Amino acid sequence: MPTSMDTTTFVIVALLALLFILLVVRLVSSRRRRIRREANPRKITLKDIDLMSDGSEFELYLFRLFYELGYDEVYQTTGSRDFGADLVFKGRDGRRNVLQAKRYGQSNPVGLGAVQEVYASMRYYEAERAVVLTSGRYTEGSRILAAVNGVKLLDREDLEDIIHLFKSKHYDEAMAIIEEPAEFRDSTWKPKVKKAT
Repeated sequence: MPTSMDTTTFVIVALLALLFILLVVRLVSSRRRRIRREANPRKITLKDIDLMSDGSEFELYLFRLFYELGYDEVYQTTGSRDFGADLVFKGRDGRRNVLQAKRYGQSNPVGLGAVQEVYASMRYYEAERAVVLTSGRYTEGSRILAAVNGVKLLDREDLEDIIHLFKSKHYDEAMAIIEEPAEFRDSTWKPKVKKAT
């Protein structure tokens, strides 16, 4: 039969263990928050991107990533008046690019709006190329609209490859993914003939 001293010791040890676990969890989560806040591309993982609280953290991360990849003239646009582009950068071929960043989950695909906005922003930013980059995936409609308009779509797998290549110091290969030509497709739209009555 345990004595009150054994019970007290057990409770104290259990409380100390619980406090230690809580301290470790707090340190790990505050480190992750700090890394996301700093948006350091050398430290950020896809898991960190998934935990970002809003799109502005993702945009800041991409700004720093593109800058460190070596792109010229990398600009992050202003939040509420970005005219449909989150980043503007000059590619290795000298062409200006506009990029819309979408930090979406796998269950929430990027729709037509992102393609429409980034395509429309090209004229404002005097760009020759438009890109949408997401941490998720795209709807079939957004893929069709992007292909008809020559908008490059980069999805989660592309982002994962870019991150891996960047961290491995294969910058040219990471840039090659970003600069790969957009898929082109002719419009399949056919007018429906309506007869006047």
